[in-house]
Amino acid sequence: MTVREIKTYITWGEPRNWVFVKVITDHGLHGWGEATLEGKEETVRACVHEVGQMLINKDPLSVEHHWQALYRHGFWRGGVVLNSALAALDQALWDIRGKAWGVPVYRLLGGPTRQRIRLYTHVGIYDPSQLEADAQQDIADGFTAVKTGAWAGDSALPEEEMIGAFADRVARLRKTVGPAVDIMIDNHGRSRPSTAVRLMEALQPHRLFWLEEPTQPDDLEGLARVRAAGPRMDLATGERLFSKWDFAPLLEQRLVDVIQPDLCHAGGLTECKKIAAMAEAYYVQVAPHSPQGPVSTAAAAHLAMAIPNFHILEFVRSAPYRDRVLREAWVVRDGHLEVPDRPGLGVELDEDALTASPARPAGIPRGAWGADGSVVDV
Repeated sequence: MTVREIKTYITWGEPRNWVFVKVITDHGLHGWGEATLEGKEETVRACVHEVGQMLINKDPLSVEHHWQALYRHGFWRGGVVLNSALAALDQALWDIRGKAWGVPVYRLLGGPTRQRIRLYTHVGIYDPSQLEADAQQDIADGFTAVKTGAWAGDSALPEEEMIGAFADRVARLRKTVGPAVDIMIDNHGRSRPSTAVRLMEALQPHRLFWLEEPTQPDDLEGLARVRAAGPRMDLATGERLFSKWDFAPLLEQRLVDVIQPDLCHAGGLTECKKIAAMAEAYYVQVAPHSPQGPVSTAAAAHLAMAIPNFHILEFVRSAPYRDRVLREAWVVRDGHLEVPDRPGLGVELDEDALTASPARPAGIPRGAWGADGSVVDV
């Protein structure tokens, strides 16, 4: 069996465009991967086709060998675009591998380690006016954990007002969901270390499950200062780290309680399985970052089914687009995802539905500005 062709699809999925990759073999098997990279869809599509040429006429079952060649050959390596393209191709090869042996991918990776996958959803994310309404719907539907934050519109506020608005919204959310539901806050790395500490102090009464990206992901010294403040909540980061080499110093310095590798950006299943094993050695939990489409969800779920230190999985409902593009939807029950016992990743996409939903301008903030018009972190 050899790889014959690689196809890509860019389709609107709400609130972002999804980038799907289909690797086709000469034996009738194919595999799906996802390389969703909001705002850079055409860039990553071009990269998929460019680096994917290395797979043409090759045996798709030699997944580790191909990962090494795709990552290490060509001299330039790493970064979000190259590793997103690599991630999608890697997912697709694992999908083919599972189909070739007639088993789910998680069984090839050593699973199952659990029976189902706990999920968390987004409430009022990007738009705090939707906080209570989103939370009420998700809790009514059985979800037991929610995440909010990422409020780019707060960037023009003075620091004290921004922290006050943050705390007020989280207090409203806690009142809405009650004491038993877990709440996570995404700070998008916007704070200086001292600001992050003050933000933690303001949020501490509301019993957070974690505070995500309190500082920029490349500022490990700043994160160390936040850690040294003794937060009474878990710290999480990792969605903007793209390899085992990126995660190594974060783990070695014991700066966070939870890491969030993204199966669409951090080299796919092959690399994220290794990152999870590194984290296990430091007693750190893995909560895959996965706000993208159904192939991303599937890949992250198979990883979760195969590792001992899985924590919780991000899940954006993206109705009705998620169910429209799937030939057979996965079951979400009581806030948990049930991974079907189907070969490969267990997802088949409707290509007619993909082409019927063309790309749109992203529905998430692409910029953020200070009160004086200066550029600040989004």
